[in-house]
Amino acid sequence: MSLFSDGEEALEFLIDNLYNNEELPDIIFLDINMPIMDGFQFMEEYVKIKPKLSKKITIYMVSSSVDPVDIERAKNISDISDYIIKPIKAGQLQEIMNNL
Repeated sequence: MSLFSDGEEALEFLIDNLYNNEELPDIIFLDINMPIMDGFQFMEEYVKIKPKLSKKITIYMVSSSVDPVDIERAKNISDISDYIIKPIKAGQLQEIMNNL
């Protein structure tokens, strides 16, 4: 498991490991509110590198925001599997893992 404090750092990691399936994650839990590059900005850049990735990555947008605008914006991005409102409950994580 890898943890990144901002979207830019996470994106750089993906770019550095485009063809390294061992390092690429299976799942990304992406927060909307991150410094430097927020979750939506990350997704704009992710879409550009996705064709080069050698592995399918499942992305969940995670936020404490219950704003319908944020939820709708996330749902309109086809590469986001679901929008999860924080805090994430253990049962939700287990269900996500079981579905994969």
